[in-house]
Amino acid sequence: MKTLTHKLTMTTALVSTLLLGAATAHAQPQAEVLHYWTSGGEAKAVQALKEDFEANGGKWIDAPVAGGGGDAQAAVLRSRVLSGNPPAAVQIKGPNIHEWAATGALGDLTAVGEAEGWDNVLPPLLQDIVKYDGKYVAVPVNIHRVDWIWANPEVLAKVDAEPPRTWDEFNAIADKLMAAGITPLAHGGQPWQDATIFETVALGLGGAEFFNKAFVEKDPETLKSDTMKKVFDQMRKMRGYVDADFPGRDWNLATGMVMRGEAAMQIMGDWAKGEFVAAGKKPGVDFLCIPTPSNGGYILNSDSFAMFKVTSADDNAGQELLARLILGEKFQETFNLYKGSIPARMGVNSDKFDECAVKSMIDLQASSEGGELVGSVAHEIAAAGAIRGAVLDVVTEHFNSDMTSEAAVERLAEAIELAE
Repeated sequence: MKTLTHKLTMTTALVSTLLLGAATAHAQPQAEVLHYWTSGGEAKAVQALKEDFEANGGKWIDAPVAGGGGDAQAAVLRSRVLSGNPPAAVQIKGPNIHEWAATGALGDLTAVGEAEGWDNVLPPLLQDIVKYDGKYVAVPVNIHRVDWIWANPEVLAKVDAEPPRTWDEFNAIADKLMAAGITPLAHGGQPWQDATIFETVALGLGGAEFFNKAFVEKDPETLKSDTMKKVFDQMRKMRGYVDADFPGRDWNLATGMVMRGEAAMQIMGDWAKGEFVAAGKKPGVDFLCIPTPSNGGYILNSDSFAMFKVTSADDNAGQELLARLILGEKFQETFNLYKGSIPARMGVNSDKFDECAVKSMIDLQASSEGGELVGSVAHEIAAAGAIRGAVLDVVTEHFNSDMTSEAAVERLAEAIELAE
């Protein structure tokens, strides 16, 4: 990133730093939007933004790049910025926003944020993600909750089980399911899925302060602590609760196992809800959405649009309009109903949202006020790519071997130190 930073700093130094609000009264708002939402509910969600933008006089230039993980889009973006021709708005998330801001490539949205009162409607953790040096440089679109258990109520009823409130209860239920010949946990053996389970266990056993000390502050003592050993102990139990065919399975296929009653539960973010809904299943009836045991904690994943420095008055006007619309109540409702997530903006009317989303909204507010809201490691919110990669490597190696918890915590601390 150092070479890229140097090149971008030189490139962006040649680009005019016209303020977003400096667009002339005659400018027609336009925005080229680079994103990777190209299928299903995601495509409908971005179409809703396009229609809203055009209804308000904007000219939308769609620049989709297929690939849900965003790697292909990232390559396109680097090429565009280095050539001095950045898109106006780009879908980016987490620490990647700060990395681009550090190069000087992003515009300043603070004037829009102040006018729209963003400080009053965004959770502080989310503000930290989309601000750099105290200035807004991106606009959050949504919030996905990661720490969910998706359960089949008919399967749980076979062993007379209630939703677990602690990890000990989870283990007891899983043991009863195993004894009944039922797979307790539907899982796909991919590093990011292993890490998704791992971070929910880490939050549940250690709490938010422990979680942040380990993965945000990267404190060696916390990483090698007895609490972290207990997290890996629990992961060893989780390994025993999955079926033999889990390696390489995609997450949505694991969701299908719960849907069909082939497994009782899945731990996955709320994008899994879209699979149930698309199959005509109803929350609270055909499937249950239960927060993983976390004592009031909440793991946040969020998508944002960053606004890159552009030179034309039309583009600047387009960025200002787009930023206002994205965090407006109308779009926040429409977009997130399609996406299956919840609004990034707190206080949006919840009447049209299902019970899982409403639960997520309530818990988000409570965890934010109580200091129990944390960013996801597995989904690149709490930590940059190198740190995330280090966590994924160790967690997956432990999950798929006989590595002891004592060895795992030493490896974790070492890997994170090397990644910094």
